[in-house]
Amino acid sequence: MDLFRHQAQKRGAGQPLAERMRPRSLAEVVGQAHLLGEGKLLSAAIARDQVPSLVLWGPPGTGKTTLARVMAETTGAHFATVSAVSGGVKELREVIAEAEQRRDMYGKRTLLFVDEIHRWSKAQQDALLPAVEAGTLTLIGATTENPSFEINAALLSRLKVVPLEPLDDAALDALVGRALADRERGLGALELTLEPGARERLVAEADGDARRALTTLELAAQLAGAGKRVDVTVLEQALQKRTLRYDKAGDEHYAVVSAFIKSMRGSDPDAAVYWMVRMLEAGEDPLFIVRRMVIFAAEDIGLADPQALLVATAALDAVKFIGLPEGVLPMTQAALHLALAPKSNTALTTYAAARKDVLARGPLPVPKDLRNAPTALAESLGHGRNYKYPHDFEGAYVVADYLPEALDQARYYQPREGSAEAARLEALRKRK
Repeated sequence: MDLFRHQAQKRGAGQPLAERMRPRSLAEVVGQAHLLGEGKLLSAAIARDQVPSLVLWGPPGTGKTTLARVMAETTGAHFATVSAVSGGVKELREVIAEAEQRRDMYGKRTLLFVDEIHRWSKAQQDALLPAVEAGTLTLIGATTENPSFEINAALLSRLKVVPLEPLDDAALDALVGRALADRERGLGALELTLEPGARERLVAEADGDARRALTTLELAAQLAGAGKRVDVTVLEQALQKRTLRYDKAGDEHYAVVSAFIKSMRGSDPDAAVYWMVRMLEAGEDPLFIVRRMVIFAAEDIGLADPQALLVATAALDAVKFIGLPEGVLPMTQAALHLALAPKSNTALTTYAAARKDVLARGPLPVPKDLRNAPTALAESLGHGRNYKYPHDFEGAYVVADYLPEALDQARYYQPREGSAEAARLEALRKRK
C-alpha cells in the first residue's frame, strides 16, 4: 500500500483534503479581510461575543461553513446544524426546543447553522422566525444565491446579510502551501514538489474557490505519487474540464447577463462576446441570450440603427432553425452588430413618458376628427368630419392635432440633440 493511502487511513476515515484542512480557529482563516480584518464586522462581533443572526452569502469555497463553525467555537456557543435539503419543520422544532432548554438550564447559547438556506421552504422559514426574534438561538445561514430572492422578507429583515468574496490568488496560494507542508492534516508526509508553473495554474483555475484548489491538489498528488513532482502536465490531468461558476437560476446568472447587456450598451464588442460565450459554455439556453439581444436592440438602439432589431430577430430565427453549435455564429454576428451600433433609448423613454400621462389622466376622449364614422349617427355627431388624409397633401404630411385636447402640448419623444432622429423630428415640428 502506498504512502498516500496509508496516511489517509491513519487519519481515520479518508476525509477529503479540503475537509481535513478546514480552519479550526479564526487565525487559520484566510481571505475575507473586509469581514475579518481588525475592527471589521465579524472580527469585532466575535471579539465582543455578540455574533448576530446573519446569512453568509458568497460563491462556493469561500469559507461560509468554516466561518460558522469558527464563530461557534470562538464564542462558546453550542453548534447545531439542520439540512436545508433533507430537514423538515419537525426536526427544526426539535432543535428550537433543545436550544430553549440549553439556554434556560445552562445559560448556553445555540448557534444554528443552515447550509444552502435558499433551499428552505416558506414553512421552514416561518417556523424559525419566532426563535430568531426571541433570541432563542442565533441563526447562521449560508447561501450561494442572492438572499433577497430566496429568503422571505420577514426572516431576512432579522438577519444581517454578510457578503463573502472569492478568495484572491494570495489567499489561495497560502492555502496550497499550508496543505503541502502540513504533515498531520495535509499532504506534508508525501513530500511532494509542486512546480511553480503548476502552482500558478492551480491557483488561477481555482477561480477563488478554496475547495476546488484543495480538491485538485489532492487528485494531482494521487496521480503523481509520494515523493514526486507535480508539474503542469499532472495538474492538467487532475483539472480535467473546468466547470464554470454559473447558476442559471441564481445570482451569478443575473450578474453575467447584466455584464453582457452593459457591455453591448457600452459599445464594447470584445466584452459583449466574452460574456455571451461565458453563458453558452456554462450551458445557458441560447434562445434566452438571443431574446435578450432582441430586447436590447429595441431598448438601447432603436431608431439610431433600425437594422439592429432586424439583425437580432434574424439571429433568433437562425438559432431556432440550426441550433448549436453552428448557432453561435449568427449569435456572435448579432452581438457584434449591437455592440457597434449607435445607441438611442428613445423607445424606452417615449413609452414611459406616454404611459405616465395615460395612468395619470385616464381615458381622455378621442378627438372627433380622428374617430371613424361607420354609421349615420356617427356622421351626424361629426365623427371624422374634419379629418385630413395626409396622402392627399404634399410630402404626405398635413398639419393637424392627433392628441387629446388636454395633451395638445405633450412631447413624449425626445431624441438626443444632434442625432439623425432629432433632425427628422425637428423638421416635422417646424412644419407644424
